[in-house]
Amino acid sequence: MASITLAELAEKLGAELHGDGSVQISAIAGMDKAGEGQITFLSSSKYRKHLAECQASAVMVKEADLSYCTGNALVLKDPYLGYALTAQLLDTTPACAVDIAPSAYVSPTAKLGNGVSVGHNAVIEDGVELGDNVQVGAGCFVGKNATLGANTRLWANVTIYHNVVMGDSCLVQSGTVIGSDGFGYANDKGRWMKIPQVGRVVIGDRVEIGACTTIDRGAIEDTVIADGVIIDNQCQIAHNVSIGENTAIAGATTMAGSLKVGKHCIIGGASVFNGHMEIVDGVTITGMAMVMRPITEPGMYSSGIPLQTNKEWRKTAARVLKIEDMHKRLKAVEKQLEDSE
Repeated sequence: MASITLAELAEKLGAELHGDGSVQISAIAGMDKAGEGQITFLSSSKYRKHLAECQASAVMVKEADLSYCTGNALVLKDPYLGYALTAQLLDTTPACAVDIAPSAYVSPTAKLGNGVSVGHNAVIEDGVELGDNVQVGAGCFVGKNATLGANTRLWANVTIYHNVVMGDSCLVQSGTVIGSDGFGYANDKGRWMKIPQVGRVVIGDRVEIGACTTIDRGAIEDTVIADGVIIDNQCQIAHNVSIGENTAIAGATTMAGSLKVGKHCIIGGASVFNGHMEIVDGVTITGMAMVMRPITEPGMYSSGIPLQTNKEWRKTAARVLKIEDMHKRLKAVEKQLEDSE
């Protein structure tokens, strides 16, 4: 297990140390469960009352909460960020693959950088380029002429179609498919005629993609995911979608084709987006939103009906079904008032 002294941790985090710097930290735990050798954090002052009972070897806090600590502490501007960085330092997650497995197939025309690893039963097809220290997990498929940048990691059973381009330091979780055909068809007298999807998926640096997510290749032009984007599990990104830098997308979100999402957006889970429209930079969309029109101003947007008891919901649904009739009656009343005036 990884271990670090509190003094070393303070230096790496740029934190102010209060207490015994020789204490060894080997794990992170929640405030109510942390014990010896573990560090915890307080990101909200409303929980400071719990500091007195905390048994952790150290706590990461803001300056305003330091006086409530009874033991060792690291003072940071953002304890939650400190938690994230500490978790990285103590991370014991194994590599996606180690060396080139005997059962892996690597095309003789593929170009592999230094330190590349390919797991059991993975397939690396013709013309593939893998940068330095790329890890390709067991059972992955990397299609013809695809490119993966340095330090990119694919967990088991990821599928990368032909001509996909991924930047440096990307992470893709198991079961994800990148570069599958977009949903493109023309109707010929009731019969669906497939339109070959000849664009690519182009992914920037430091992009992370959750498990069982699908990102479709462009129909003609490319589907583009910019630097620093994070995408959760089970999302659907359709053909020709463009997602701006550092946007975060929570699980089960669905994006229709040719949607353009700006930079630094935050999208709540299970949201649904219409295609062929634009969302500007700096938009936050709460969970289960239905985004049917462009968004032209930054800010927070919501839709959907909050949870009600079944009895209340049935009444609401019944009233919603009568909205058109209620609207007509209201217009009639308004007209009567206008006539009487």
